Amino acid sequence: MPLIKPFCALKPAVNLQSQVVTRPLENYSMGEARLIASESKCTFLHLINPELDNPYLRGTREELVYKKISENLEGFIDHQFLVKQDKPAIYIYRVKHNGLVQTGIWTLTHIKDYLEGRIKKHESTVERREKLLADYLQQTGLDANPVLITYHPDQIIDSITERYTQIKPDLDFTFADGTTHQVWAVCDDQDLKELVTAFGNIPSVYIADGHHRAASMAKMGLHKQALDDGRHTGMEAYNYFTTVYMNTREVKILEFNRLIRDFGDLNPELLIELLKQSFLVHESHDAVKPDQLHKIGMYFNGKWYVLEPKTAIYDKNDPVKTLDVRILQDFILAPILNINDPRTDARITFEGGSTSVSELQMKVDNGLYALAFTLFPVSIDQVIAVADANGVMPPKSTWVEPKFLVGLLTNYFN
Repeated sequence: MPLIKPFCALKPAVNLQSQVVTRPLENYSMGEARLIASESKCTFLHLINPELDNPYLRGTREELVYKKISENLEGFIDHQFLVKQDKPAIYIYRVKHNGLVQTGIWTLTHIKDYLEGRIKKHESTVERREKLLADYLQQTGLDANPVLITYHPDQIIDSITERYTQIKPDLDFTFADGTTHQVWAVCDDQDLKELVTAFGNIPSVYIADGHHRAASMAKMGLHKQALDDGRHTGMEAYNYFTTVYMNTREVKILEFNRLIRDFGDLNPELLIELLKQSFLVHESHDAVKPDQLHKIGMYFNGKWYVLEPKTAIYDKNDPVKTLDVRILQDFILAPILNINDPRTDARITFEGGSTSVSELQMKVDNGLYALAFTLFPVSIDQVIAVADANGVMPPKSTWVEPKFLVGLLTNYFN
């Protein structure tokens, strides 16, 4: 029963949309980010890390970096790079990319729903990353990158969405990467009421992408509540975080494949013999992009193999242990290749589904890696089953689309 509400978003000026919005900072190398920042005075990157402008900016983040972000934000608003909307709205958002069209509801959601488990999660978060983002949110008040949440389709939400997407969008532009972004503002009181009620009637919703952002916003909100010294009502702006709700038909999950740098102390013949203890191993004449669950592709020494886990090795009733990423970790990476913590082990690299199988093969053939594993994508039903069981997926289990631009719709809550 998520509690959502409309907000007055900061939107990029119509003539500057493709310049203001950006991919998240971590999507760029530092050199790329500096170049973008140097070429555009209105890119949202200036509101993420002002050190891109001035590498000599030094001191505590509170004293210098956040102060500079505040100054930059004032400039963005004064020069109307970002324009605050007059009326609170819930926004319908549509993105088109690679032949895929995805539509959702962009709104604010109360942190209480996350803290009390009505927004269910399937990943663990790292405390350090939570704190860094929570500090940024608290100091800047800029919530510019939404959490993607999925839910089972709802007829009322679908009906309102369909009606609005038949008319001209309020925002419509194509980003540098070829993705098209459209936004419709829902300001009508009756439509807003119906949307709020419809979401309030949904028993559970699920984080598809953005676990750290949700956790950081909740951490920041709790901290601000404590600072309010008893005056907290629960309705303050900092209690809400930006969210895009897409139903389970709209969310797209791609595989996350693995590249391994070396065999450790193993030779290729011994590796195959060890794999046969837990898997049926078949050599393949073609590159293996698995087309069903419980088929894992492996490439090394110029050959492709299909690995089928023997049913006796995993618990079919456990939604986590039946995941191919978990089977790979439990029966190959840890016991055979001695990769016990994939979060920190430098011998493993993860490649999202946007990287083709032929590219993975080339990286092995070029000697950059010793072997590659390809996986069938985790389904949205598996994600929900893990979350309902309060389970945790292995790291890098899912590559979820869409990936949001930063600064498209910003909630400024300070």
